Amino acid sequence: MEQSTARGSVVLVLDFGSQYTHLITRRIRQLSICSICLPAGTSLAEISKLNPHVVILSGGPHSVHEEGSPTLPDGFFEYAQEHKVSVLGICYGLHLIVKLLGGEVKQAERQEYGRMEITAVKNSELFGDAQSFPNQVVWMSHGDEAVQLPRGFSVVATSLQGNIAAIENSAAGIYALQYHPEVTHSLRGMETLRHFLLEVAGVTAEWKLQDVLTEQIELVKAAVGPDEHVVCALSGGVDSTVAATLVHRAIGDRLHCVFVDNGLCRYKEGERVMGTFKSDLHLPVTCVDATDMFLSRLKGVVDPEKKRKIIGAAFIAVFEEFSVQLEKELGKKPSFLVQGTLYPDVIESCPPPGSGKSHSHTIKSHHNVGGLPADMQFKLVEPLKWLFKDEVRKLGALLEVPDSFLKRHPFPGPGLAVRILGDVTQGNALETIRLADEIFVNSIREAGLYDEIWQAFAVYLPVKTVGVQGDKRTHSNAVALRAITSEDGMTADWYHFNSKFLADVSSKICNSIRDINRVVYDITSKPPSTVEWE
Repeated sequence: MEQSTARGSVVLVLDFGSQYTHLITRRIRQLSICSICLPAGTSLAEISKLNPHVVILSGGPHSVHEEGSPTLPDGFFEYAQEHKVSVLGICYGLHLIVKLLGGEVKQAERQEYGRMEITAVKNSELFGDAQSFPNQVVWMSHGDEAVQLPRGFSVVATSLQGNIAAIENSAAGIYALQYHPEVTHSLRGMETLRHFLLEVAGVTAEWKLQDVLTEQIELVKAAVGPDEHVVCALSGGVDSTVAATLVHRAIGDRLHCVFVDNGLCRYKEGERVMGTFKSDLHLPVTCVDATDMFLSRLKGVVDPEKKRKIIGAAFIAVFEEFSVQLEKELGKKPSFLVQGTLYPDVIESCPPPGSGKSHSHTIKSHHNVGGLPADMQFKLVEPLKWLFKDEVRKLGALLEVPDSFLKRHPFPGPGLAVRILGDVTQGNALETIRLADEIFVNSIREAGLYDEIWQAFAVYLPVKTVGVQGDKRTHSNAVALRAITSEDGMTADWYHFNSKFLADVSSKICNSIRDINRVVYDITSKPPSTVEWE
C-alpha cells in the first residue's frame, strides 16, 4: 500500500534523525495540512514525485562537519527555486542550509540545550514586526552554530546570549530555525508553524481524513483486484479493527478475518473479543488456538528483539496455514494479508544507521514490521501505515466502528511477551500478570479514569522480593504498573494517580495474587523510555 496523498498542498518532512522529526509531521497534520515524512537520503526524483509545496529539513544527532553526515541530493535548491518550493530548516536543517549555500557552521563555544528565550532583531516574514515580538521561550538542542550566513540571508532572531536563533532569505523562499517549534516546550511553536505554512508559504489546509478514507479504499481495491481473497490479522484492538472494517468496505466478503489466541493475551481476551466481534462488529472471524506453538517457540527466550521476531514469524505461520485451509474451500489461495500497522510502528522499526535507508535509530522491531520473516509469501495490505493512533480512531468513527473498539486502550501485538521480562514460560508468569493487569485496569474503570488514560498495564519483573503476608515471611514476585497519557503514542507522560488509588490497587493485587508481594509504579515519560518495557 502507498502513502496517502489525499490532499491540497503537500508538506514534505525530510528526516535527518531527530527524535522530534515525526512530531513535526504530526503537528502539520493538526493544521489540516497533508504532511509526509521521508528519509533524508530520498532522491530528488522521489521528492519531485510528491510535488511538495514546502520541504522541511528536520533536526538530527549529526554535525555537518562529520564525514558521511546526511545531506540533501544534488540540485535540491535549484529544484526548489524552479518549482517555487518553500524550505524550512530546523536545527540540523539550519546548519545544512548554511553550509551548502556557502556560509559557515562551527562547533558552539557554549552549547544551547533546553528552554531558552529568543528575541526578534528585525522585521521578518517568519515573525512579522520585531517591535511587537515578545521574547519567546523555545526548546534548543544543538552543539553547532551558524557563524556566517550565505549571501542573501539575514538573522531575524537571536537567543538572549546572542547566538543565531532564526534566519531567512525571503527572496529565495528559504527559512530556518535553530530551535524546535514542534515540541510543546516552544510555547509559540505551533503558532510559528501555522504562520509559516499558511501565511508565508501559502499552503492550503485541505487535508481531511474523509479524503484519506476514500483514497485508501480505492488503493485496496486496486492492489487486491476483483478476484483475490484476503486474510486479515484481527486482534480486537483499535488498529486491526479499523483496518479490517476499511478493507471489508473495499472488497466485501473476500475478506477472511483471523483472531489468533497465542497464549499471550489478556485475561479472558479471546472469549471477550470473539463475543464483541459477533455482537458489535458483524465481520466473519475465525478463532485459531495457537497457544502451544507460540509458547513452545518462546520457551527460554529472554531477549525482547528475539521474542518479537519469533512472534512475528509464528503469526505468519498461522496465517499461512489458515490460507491453505481457505484454498481447499475457495479453490484459490489468498495471497494478501491485512495488518493494522501504524506510523509509530514503522518509525520505531526503522532501518539501523548505515543501512542507507534511514538516519534514525531502531528503537524496537515491531512484530508486524521488523519482526516479519524475510521469506513471507503474503503481500501486505496496510491501509493505516501512514497514520497516527488518534487519526486511526477518527477514521474508525467515519467507518462507524463501535466505541467498544475505538476507545480500547492499545495492546502490543506481541502481547504479554513484552510485559513479562525474561522467559514468558517461567513459573506462573502469564497467569500472574494477567490477574494483576485485570485488577489494575478494572480499578481504573471503576474510578472513572479509563478514558483519561491512553494505556495502562502491569509488567512482570524478573526479581523476587522479601515480604510479610499472614505473619509469615514470603519471597515472591514484584510487578510494576504503568499508565500514560498521550496524543499519538510518539510521546507520552505518566499518569498522576492520587496516592490512595495506588495504595488501594497495590493492596488488591497483593491480597488477590499469591505470587505477588510487591507493587511499584512507573513514573517515566516517553522519551526517555518507551511505552512498553520491552
